[in-house]
Amino acid sequence: MINKIGPFMIDGLPAFTRITPEQVGPYVIFVVKDPLHGCDKDVAEEVAEHFDTHTLVSDTGMAKTYTGTYKGARITVVSCGSGAPELEIILMDFMTHSNAHTFIRVGGSGAMQEHLSVGDLVIATGAVRDDGTSRSYVPGQFPAIADYELVAAMKKAAEDRGYRHHLGITRSCDSEYAGVGRPARNGYLLQQHEQEFEMWHRAGVLNVEREASILLTLTTLFGLRGGVVNAIGDNFVTGEKFVAGAGFEHAIMTALDGIALLDERLKLKA
Repeated sequence: MINKIGPFMIDGLPAFTRITPEQVGPYVIFVVKDPLHGCDKDVAEEVAEHFDTHTLVSDTGMAKTYTGTYKGARITVVSCGSGAPELEIILMDFMTHSNAHTFIRVGGSGAMQEHLSVGDLVIATGAVRDDGTSRSYVPGQFPAIADYELVAAMKKAAEDRGYRHHLGITRSCDSEYAGVGRPARNGYLLQQHEQEFEMWHRAGVLNVEREASILLTLTTLFGLRGGVVNAIGDNFVTGEKFVAGAGFEHAIMTALDGIALLDERLKLKA
C-alpha cells in the first residue's frame, strides 16, 4: 500500500517554485534555460520584458518566475530545466498550487519536413509522445492534444504579425542527439535511429523537441488548456544549419498576442 505523502513543500510553499496562488496569473508560459535561444539573460526575464508590467515572483535556482500584464491579460512566465522530466516538476507546481487554467510552452525545435525553414514557427495541434515522463501518467495511446481555442488564437496572432508559421504535429523525444537523428560522438548513429526518423518524417510530423508532449498530455488529462509554439532552429532533412535564437522572438510574440486574444474572448464569453 502506497502512503499518499503529497507534494514536495518547504515552509508551506511548493519546493521547486515557491509560488503562491496570488502570485500567478491565469496564463503561464514555460521557457527552457537554454543557450540555444540566443538570449543575453535569463529566458523568463527576456519574455517578461515584453510585458506592459512585470515583477519577479520567485527564484529558486531551478525556476525563475515573473508575473505581469500584457494587453490586459495577467501572465506568468517561468524558466526551468530542459526536457519532459524537468518540465513535469515545475508544471505540477503550477497545476497544483495556482489557479492558472492555460499553459504554454515556448521554445525551439528542429524541422522534420523540407518545407520548413530556420526561423519559421510551428504551432502544435498535438504531440507524438516519445518521452518517458508522460507514460508515467497514462499509456502511449492517450492523445496529447493542444487546446483548439488557444491554437486558433496563436495562429491569428502569427498571421497578424506576418510571421511564417505552420500548424501540425510536434514530436517530443528525450534525446537531443541519436534519438532525434543527430549524430553523437564519433558520428554515432544506428540504423534504427535513421529508420525512426524516416517513419515520423513520412507520417508528416513537422518538428522535434523535448517538452511539448508532457505539457499537452497533462493539460489534456486534467482538463486544462495547453498550447505549444516553437521556432525552427535547424532542419534535419534539408541540412539547413542551426542558428541560435532564430525565430524565438516571433515565438514569444505569438504566444503573448495569442494569450491576449484568448483572454479577450474568454472575458466576452463570461
